[in-house]
This record gives sequence, structure tokens and C-alpha cells, in this order.
Amino acid sequence: MSFDPTPPWEFVSRDDGALASSRRWVFEAARALLTQPLDAAIAMILQAIGTSAGADRAWMFEYDADHLRFRNTHEWSRGSAGSFVQDLQNVPLTMIGWLHQHLVAGQAVMINDIEALPRSAGPLRAEFMRQSNKSVLSVPMFHDGRLMACIGFDAVEAPRRWRAEIAELFDCAELIAAARYATPRLDLVSGELSSAPGALIYLRRANGVRGTPLAEIVGLRSSKDYTEVWLTDGTMALDLRTLTQWLGLLPASGFVRIHRTAVVNHQFVRDVERRDSGAWQLRVHEVSDLWPVSRAGRAELRARLGI
Repeated sequence: MSFDPTPPWEFVSRDDGALASSRRWVFEAARALLTQPLDAAIAMILQAIGTSAGADRAWMFEYDADHLRFRNTHEWSRGSAGSFVQDLQNVPLTMIGWLHQHLVAGQAVMINDIEALPRSAGPLRAEFMRQSNKSVLSVPMFHDGRLMACIGFDAVEAPRRWRAEIAELFDCAELIAAARYATPRLDLVSGELSSAPGALIYLRRANGVRGTPLAEIVGLRSSKDYTEVWLTDGTMALDLRTLTQWLGLLPASGFVRIHRTAVVNHQFVRDVERRDSGAWQLRVHEVSDLWPVSRAGRAELRARLGI
């Protein structure tokens, strides 16, 4: 007799064909967003899909502008499950660092065994156990190529493995993101009015912390445990966020990954040098060093530069 054990956690891409479902979540979400004030619509959607999925809690959290903190903004829960929305306000991203790296990559994360999470997910495991979670599903929410929020389910009474629901949860997330982020919004963590194109990235400099427009970022390179952020004024700032985390902050329309260790703002590419060996290197703005281009990065770079 064959035995198919449930893995402790799973990473699921949106286009997984095995996730087809006949539920009406997308229709119900669209109707709520079209007929109700936004916050009321999100609350209605969470209650409807949470009930349909057999979840004990359905929730949404949002990132601040620089992905250093997050805030639980909406939650529905069954009476016996309890609510934790008031506890999760202005929380450092380090709590969910293990989860975040997969959300940034566009993956849904289905956790079937909380206690089996890796050591690197220790703070997240502790929080899930505090909430008495048995299973958790998290689906990323993007707008204009930038990770903005996350939506998901908790199972408290007994473990639950959601699969068929994931594709529709991705679609609901896209609808909510379009309604919430397509126009300038009040940032729920900082309280400042912002929009993705004009958002500031906060960098630690010698004279303090500086809010830097995305348009002033020339490129980024990995440097051991740091990321080098090169700016139009010729300076470079070391940042603690990984290059993967930065890819969740940067709009895909302006930045292109040219190497596993480097991302550039294609508007600042001055020259492309092709060596006899076939290798490509870039001269970027006023940066003296040449930046290597991997084979995988060439196709996208060609398309951006029209070469």
C-alpha cells in the first residue's frame, strides 16, 4: 500500500495547474470591492473565503514602505480561534524573515507542521505556537511587481492542508491589491501618504538615515552579509537587506537582474562591453568598476536596452 506523507511545509507557484477550483471566490471578491468601501470589502472577503476554506482565521498584513516592518490590517476569526490583530502592529520583519524570502519570490507558503519549521524560522514558529496554529497558508500580494502585502489562513482546531484554494486566493489577492494600491494611499505603518512610484527607500548613511527616491538608485550588488546600494551622487550605502529582499522592493519596470549578485537600473547603463571570451560587462553611471552580466541576465538586458 502506497503512503504519501504530508510535507511539513510547501512552496507553491501561482501557475501550478493542480490547483484548479470551482469556488466563486473571485466573483464574490470583485462584487464586494465594487459595492462596498474598501476596508469593509476586505473584511467581507476574508470572512467569505475563510468560511468557505474551513479556516479558523483569515487575515491580511501589509509591509511598510521599506520592508522593515509589517502590520496586521484585517482579520476574520471564528469565535473560538481568538484574534491577534492588535498584537501584530509595527512588527519587525525579522519575525517573518524565513517566510518573507519565499513571498518575495512570488510563492505561496503552506505550512503543515509548525513544529518542524527550520531553525531559521524560530521567531515565526514561536509566534505561530503562541496563536495555537496547526497549519498556516500565506499568499503574497503584489502591485506593479512589488510585494505589498500578504493574505492567508490559519487552522487552529486541527491541521488543515489547503491546495485547491491556493489559485483562487492568488486571484483574490490580485483584486484586493488593484483596489488598494492602484492610487496613492495612506501608509498604514508610517501614516504618510505614499504611492509606489514615489516611495522613498530609507538608507543608513554616515550622517544618519536618508530617504532616497527609487530614481536615485543606480544599482545594487551583494557583498557578503550586506547589499551595496549605489546612488546617482556617486556614493554607496551598505544595507542589511539581502538582494532577494530588495527585489521585492524595486519596480520590475525599472530594474533588471543582470547577475545572481547584481541588479541595475537600466536607465543608468552607459556601455555594454563584450569581451573576446563572450563575457559581458556593464559600465553603470559613474561607478568605476565594470559590472558582470551572466548568461541568464543577457536576454532581459537585451530587451530593456533594445540591443
